[in-house]
Amino acid sequence: MLSRRRFLLASGACTLTAACSKIKLLEVTPQISYPGMREGHLLRDKASLPAPTGEIVTDVAILGSGVAGLSAAWKLSKAGHANFVVINGPEYGGNAAGGQFGDLRYPRGAHYLPLPSMESTHVREMLFDFGIIEANPFSERPYFNESVVLHAPDERLYVNGEWQEGIVPNQGLSPDDAAQQQRFFGYVDSLKSARGADGRKLFAIPLALSSTDPQWTQLDRFTVKQWLTQNGYTSQTLHWYLDYVCRDEYGAGFDRISAWCGLHYFASRGGKARNASDGAVLTWPDGLQPMIKHLSAAITRQRGANNFGNWSQPGVAAHVDETNRGVEVLCVEQSTAGLRTFTVKAKRVICAMPLMVTARIMPQLSSYGFDSAVHIPNYAPWLVSNFLMDGFPSEEKGTPLAWDNVVYQGKGLGYVVSTHQEILVAAPPKTVFSAYQALSTHTPVEARQWLQNATPQQLYQEAACDLKQVYGLRLEEHMQALDITVRGHAMASPLPGFLSNQGLAALRAADGKILFAHADMSSFSVFEEAAWWGCQAALKLIN
Repeated sequence: MLSRRRFLLASGACTLTAACSKIKLLEVTPQISYPGMREGHLLRDKASLPAPTGEIVTDVAILGSGVAGLSAAWKLSKAGHANFVVINGPEYGGNAAGGQFGDLRYPRGAHYLPLPSMESTHVREMLFDFGIIEANPFSERPYFNESVVLHAPDERLYVNGEWQEGIVPNQGLSPDDAAQQQRFFGYVDSLKSARGADGRKLFAIPLALSSTDPQWTQLDRFTVKQWLTQNGYTSQTLHWYLDYVCRDEYGAGFDRISAWCGLHYFASRGGKARNASDGAVLTWPDGLQPMIKHLSAAITRQRGANNFGNWSQPGVAAHVDETNRGVEVLCVEQSTAGLRTFTVKAKRVICAMPLMVTARIMPQLSSYGFDSAVHIPNYAPWLVSNFLMDGFPSEEKGTPLAWDNVVYQGKGLGYVVSTHQEILVAAPPKTVFSAYQALSTHTPVEARQWLQNATPQQLYQEAACDLKQVYGLRLEEHMQALDITVRGHAMASPLPGFLSNQGLAALRAADGKILFAHADMSSFSVFEEAAWWGCQAALKLIN
């Protein structure tokens, strides 16, 4: 649920851009984490695992503690179903995880949540339960807790050495560029309320509620770039913006992402609030980690005192097997004492893991109609890099520092200021700049190979490219620490044909001993989709 990088090595430096190779050696040693890499190697080498030394018996086992898994547990516990266990997986919270430099919090993944659409009733229910929506949760304009509604200045773009307000290029446009922008945004605005022949909204979030009208789903045959060209959109600034959106939202460029999904980004949400502008977003210093904390606290509270023990269990699912009586899951836990394995015996299981993991640990997946060689999504690698700043570097002329700061034609996706919501009167003495990179200039395989072998210095060079372009040496003058999170399989990317993926359709429809819940069911990673599939899996068990 990143929404907002790919390299070949030459002479020991990153070849993405000449600017990267000119960065001087870093005096700060980066802290680097690789969520899931060690556990992935354990799954690959599971033949060498020790024999199980423990057993958990439960009604429901939820495999994965990301947004989908915790949403399923939240929905179950709210309905009074307490006999379940969550096997946490390699990283509690998944792509919604966060970190801290002392008292300063920052995201290690997704950093905002749009105002929920009218169709996203599951998200509205959550937000109301957590006190984030304070009144009228299912009305057109709920009232939100103002402390988490993003305040201005919200975004800016660095162009030709100065800043402009907003991310869509608007300085020095030719009359043709301006006309094409106006035509494009007018068109996508008209799609927000349009409906297909089946009466559904053309583009809804969750995706499952969108129209299946063939007149519109045929857009999934083309890429965003092809669609733009076919419809007379040739503006370089508009092409850059759509490419940026696709990399930011889906982890790949506009020459690879489905045109249907490109339009879905603009037309699907449309959330409103009584006390915020249309299209506003909700954010916290540590991104979406507070949503993970809210879900966890609600699950614990709703279960109350019971005899089922701790619902959250450290460990990684290594093998899933259906039996006559239910499902058996072999789990691995790695600690300072070494490896141990244990068995979970459940009546039913919710696989809330990426499908690339499910396919590895569930040999009978093909019996559900899912062929791993054909139906596995394309996964995009990311870097999420958090720079602890002692003071704020001086700014170039133009719009002042914003929450989201993007470089026009930059190699990264810009950077977010973690303390933005706290800058009301004066800037705090320290802050965190969170830089995002979708490694989309080479194939995902090439990028993952580079990420696995890159030195800390090389990772820093890539992570800092946009920041160095803006601040030059001022970045290192203010930087005190750096935390880089390497996500080799960060998110699924919706390539053309994803809507007709029959393997995904089969897993979404499954209603047996094993259920499937993950943003991969939609082929793109955002909070609303992950939460939707988690809630849908829970409802199958409740009903």
